[in-house]
Amino acid sequence: MNRSRRRQNGSSSDLAADTNTAALITTLRKLLPLGLGVKRWLVIGSAGFFISATGMAYVLGRVFDLRPPSFLPIAVEAIILMAVGVIVLLLSVYGLLRSLGPQMFASRDVGHLLENIGSRRTRERGPKIVVIGGGTGLSVLLRGIKQHTDNITAVVTVADDGGSSGRLRREMGVPPPGDFRNCIVALSDSEKLVTDLFQYRFSQGEGLEGHNFGNLFIVAMVEVTGSFDKALSESGKVLAVRGQIVPATVANVRLSARLIDGRIVTGESNIPLSGAGIEELFLEPRRPSAHPKAVEAILDADIVVMGPGSLFTSILPNLMVPGITKALEESQATKVYVCNVATQEGETDNFSVADHVDALQRHTHEKITDFVIANSHAADPGTDYGETIVVDDGRSVPYATVLHAEIADPEHPVRHSSEGLARAVMSLYHGNRRLRTQQQRQGSEGLLAG
Repeated sequence: MNRSRRRQNGSSSDLAADTNTAALITTLRKLLPLGLGVKRWLVIGSAGFFISATGMAYVLGRVFDLRPPSFLPIAVEAIILMAVGVIVLLLSVYGLLRSLGPQMFASRDVGHLLENIGSRRTRERGPKIVVIGGGTGLSVLLRGIKQHTDNITAVVTVADDGGSSGRLRREMGVPPPGDFRNCIVALSDSEKLVTDLFQYRFSQGEGLEGHNFGNLFIVAMVEVTGSFDKALSESGKVLAVRGQIVPATVANVRLSARLIDGRIVTGESNIPLSGAGIEELFLEPRRPSAHPKAVEAILDADIVVMGPGSLFTSILPNLMVPGITKALEESQATKVYVCNVATQEGETDNFSVADHVDALQRHTHEKITDFVIANSHAADPGTDYGETIVVDDGRSVPYATVLHAEIADPEHPVRHSSEGLARAVMSLYHGNRRLRTQQQRQGSEGLLAG
């Protein structure tokens, strides 16, 4: 019986050892082939350890009267070798920390660490996406897109002149920070408490009431760093932002609109309150200079997404900047317009999908977009959501293909879903990429056959 029990204990121990070995091998397989730079730094660290050990061996050789061949006094060589070894070891540790990133400290266990690292590496190699717009629609899309790629550039309107942003713009002479603040929070990897702080709005206090903490923070950064660009960059570092956020133009622009009844309304915040349809938009100055980083990002992009957001007051003010329009014409990126799921009172009342695209093309050019993403899920007609759902009435859209996807929030069909938007954009990107690859392959085969 004792022998049997010993055999059973031995089998259990062997099984546990095999299980642990298999788990270790699986972990190493996950860690090493990911292209993380881990193998490189492990090899460097091993070399550092070997060099230090060699220096220690020189010391021990001195103690035990073993005299390896040397060009310098043994003590000097030992010190040099150990110092070099320690430096190499520290370099390897630094490299490992850089490769693993903050995920190393934020992970619960090795499995979670590997999952985080793999996700980060996938995002680092993701497509270059430029998102153009403003308001809440832009930040909703960014929250979804950041799960797929870190190579994001948000091009944001500077036409906002209402609320806290408008007050700071008038009083401090800075671009309106509100939409930039929303983008920073949307792209942030910081803790919820920090992002909540950035979005906190003061409800009382003379001079503070109505202001967002994040707006004041950005304006303070402008004063400290000396420029709005640096302020955005430093604010992004505080909240661990993925990607970059840039204004569409460096000019202090104002937005005006000619209404259907002939009136001219000036000011982004005044246009939706006009009570009449919008015939045409104007920027003052008429030809503002585009921000160089915005132009560079568009020319280098894999895909450019316009919207979602207020068509006349968030999207078009960016696209009407001549440098932005020209960059879009020259860019080889796939251009996509995301149509809103609901109309906006005072701007797009009773607009269909085709009406949205028509206004977009009239104010820019006919080939401004290759694809239009429209919502495919119809809201319950018996429910009053307080807003009108945008419908596709079947009219053709010139120079663009309309695609339908579930981009609305299932629980609130007049709002967009971050996950749905990101899924639709990434699906379009991958599908179009496969098509282009196939066309290039067919073209190459045709040339070879010829």
